[in-house]
Amino acid sequence: MAGNAGPKRQDTRKFVENLSGAGKCIAVLTSGGDAQGMNAAVRAVVRMGIYVGAKVYFIHEGYQGMVDGGDNIKEATWESVSSMLQVGGTVIGSARCKEFRTHEGRLKAARNLVQRGITNLCVIGGDGSLTGANLFREEWSGLLNELLEQGDINEEAVNSNSVLHIVGMVGSIDNDFCGTDMTIGTDSALHRIIEVVDAIMTTAQSHQRTFVLEVMGRHCGYLALVSALACGADWVFIPEMPPDDGWEDNMCQKLSESRSRGSRLNIIIVAEGATDRQGQHITSSFVKDNRADKKRLNIIIVAEGAIDSHNKAITPDYIKDLVVRCLGFDTRVTILGHVQRGGTPSAFDRILASRMGVEAVLALLEASTETPACVVSLVGNQAVRLPLMECVQMTQEVQKAMDEKKFDEAVRLRGRSFENNLSTYRLLSYRKLDSELPNSSFNVAVMNVGAPAAGMNAAVRSAVRVGITEGHKMFAVNDGFEGFAKGQIKEIKWGDVGGWTGQGGSLLGTKRTLPAKHLAKIAEQMRIHNINALLVIGGFEAYVGLLELSSARDEYPEFCVPMVMVPATVSNNIPGSDLSIGSDTALNAITDTCDRIKQSASGTKRRVFIIETMGGYCGYLATVGGLAAGADTVYIYEETFDIRDLQANVEHLTQKMKTSIQRGLVLRNENCNENFTTDFIYQLYSEEGRGVFDCRKNILGHMQQGGAPSPFDRNFGTKVAAKAMQWITRTLKESYKGGKVFTNAEDTACLLGMRRRAMVFQPVAQLREETDFEHRIPKEQWWLKLRPLMKILAKYKTSYDVSDAGQLEHVTRVRPKDFQPSVGNGFHQTFCCTF
Repeated sequence: MAGNAGPKRQDTRKFVENLSGAGKCIAVLTSGGDAQGMNAAVRAVVRMGIYVGAKVYFIHEGYQGMVDGGDNIKEATWESVSSMLQVGGTVIGSARCKEFRTHEGRLKAARNLVQRGITNLCVIGGDGSLTGANLFREEWSGLLNELLEQGDINEEAVNSNSVLHIVGMVGSIDNDFCGTDMTIGTDSALHRIIEVVDAIMTTAQSHQRTFVLEVMGRHCGYLALVSALACGADWVFIPEMPPDDGWEDNMCQKLSESRSRGSRLNIIIVAEGATDRQGQHITSSFVKDNRADKKRLNIIIVAEGAIDSHNKAITPDYIKDLVVRCLGFDTRVTILGHVQRGGTPSAFDRILASRMGVEAVLALLEASTETPACVVSLVGNQAVRLPLMECVQMTQEVQKAMDEKKFDEAVRLRGRSFENNLSTYRLLSYRKLDSELPNSSFNVAVMNVGAPAAGMNAAVRSAVRVGITEGHKMFAVNDGFEGFAKGQIKEIKWGDVGGWTGQGGSLLGTKRTLPAKHLAKIAEQMRIHNINALLVIGGFEAYVGLLELSSARDEYPEFCVPMVMVPATVSNNIPGSDLSIGSDTALNAITDTCDRIKQSASGTKRRVFIIETMGGYCGYLATVGGLAAGADTVYIYEETFDIRDLQANVEHLTQKMKTSIQRGLVLRNENCNENFTTDFIYQLYSEEGRGVFDCRKNILGHMQQGGAPSPFDRNFGTKVAAKAMQWITRTLKESYKGGKVFTNAEDTACLLGMRRRAMVFQPVAQLREETDFEHRIPKEQWWLKLRPLMKILAKYKTSYDVSDAGQLEHVTRVRPKDFQPSVGNGFHQTFCCTF
């Protein structure tokens, strides 16, 4: 982590400027199925390669272009990757190539590369594409000797091109590659799925219909599983979890019971190709006849590749027929298909791909003759390089376990993240009967504090349902600590939070009021309602509020109960956590707006846009949003700047206007400087750019807090709140003595935060030293490491510390998908933890 108060680095740091690419040629290609974010990876490879002095080439149409050669292999320039960041698919093309699978085809490809001196390859694709690249590398020496014998190349060419270095990046919406927590394109595919589900839910409720949705994933149920969590599905079919024998009756019974309780919504997700344990296809017709009259909506999601326990496919049509026959529902099938591959990449995928592209170039610069082909991977909060074929082998082991019906083993091999998603879904998907619940007499209150943030409602839903499953009586507090003091407290039940995952804002109501002036009244309300534990979901006010409550324990014994806070704020400024619920949605709002602004600028040349983002004194939104949007400059409070810096930025844009990229994007955090306001910067740029470019300004404001939560925020909120409630249950049991709950231990007033590779419960009292209370930010902030990367991709000369860059590790040391998605070296934590 980097920040204002952190210790200075030792002089052993390794900077990117010391890694020269002079005299080296790097080629980048995309192969296999396309995935959103591939273009961002290509852009990063090209710009980082040029930055270090290497010559970079595009290989169009994947391996087919490498085999065909000619104009398919072209030198790339800085300007040639402009406007690629926001484009879906792959601009340089991808194609299946049977010829490359042959020795003769690979011989042609080697000839084409040697002719241009290319001995470094960045391959963006799936496991098949990366396996082909490794085979090509292993054969390289023999191919060169064969070309020499044929007279196609000379001895000098053999000597100067003797070693081929390969670095892979996994571009696949399926997230089925072992060794990385997230693959490029997965988050964007989830965005497409959730957009469709949200739209279908409105029409399904209007017509009392059941919808069966099939999502992609090939032999991996990741998309279906995470989609089910994000939309609160009642049922999901995935290849890794074939339903038990008799699943048809069981599903219909649960749907019928749900409707009899007055529920208006059932969602069932089936993975493409799902089967039951006898291998029978699970289709849509089974559920129809048993539908209760009060039920208005069922959505069933089927993952591509879903199977039963006998390896027979479960298809959407089978589910439809089942629903119609057994429940009598008016049922429709929606197969999302390639819609999931389309559209613009999300902020997550842009930053993930950009970071991986830069890391791939660093890996090539550091490669030696003994270095095996590696793949750039994401493990927890670390960017690591793993041996390519070890990852491929582990990926194949998953499929082997599936074929042998060792489904529990397959889930384990998928990694802890997949296991956690599955266990959380099981915990939330169906309400147990009262007789099935554990015996608990505890009352737990949940509340929102601070500004609204998308994902808060998903967190509340998760907390309420997990609490009920744990046997607790759950209470909702309206309007934060102010409502708590006024007694705005009521019991909240399982059905009360139905459909909350996709709702933006705070349905409980939230205010910034701190509890200090209302401690006596809050204590009285806790006594009246016998509140035994408290879950606070919110921003900096929630953190300070929990500090005030815990500090008042000596005076008010009512506060001597387990208390935990879950960070939820678009600003992402909470000490003790690299990530907050709501920040990913805000980043996507910023990115979408910047995309539209850049599009408007494409018709009007030589125009610079000044955009103000939220965040208080925290520059997280501005920095990460700037990286995702391809900004030229970002001004934040944490990195001081003066008039000379402003002038240098204007001159940089002036030079840019002389190229084919005749537009500029400047982001400013709202509180970055009290004197250099947005208006001041706008007027300065307008004056200094007179005759070269003109300026426009845009203050995004509260639109960053609004809208439906992103898939990340839905899932992160769901999973972190579930973890918090499980902690509350354990702590309640430990604190229950003499017929009552009492604890004043420091570690029973905690903040649950994401720290690098793990979710950690930290006593709020211990976080005081890490907090800049005046500016409401942590003293150290990991995302500051993104700043040099952003500047490099905007063509600024800067020092980029790569001392923590991903070094080659064996897969056995880093279990694939063991940690939630995130990125090391300052990679955006919005890309972590939820998936």
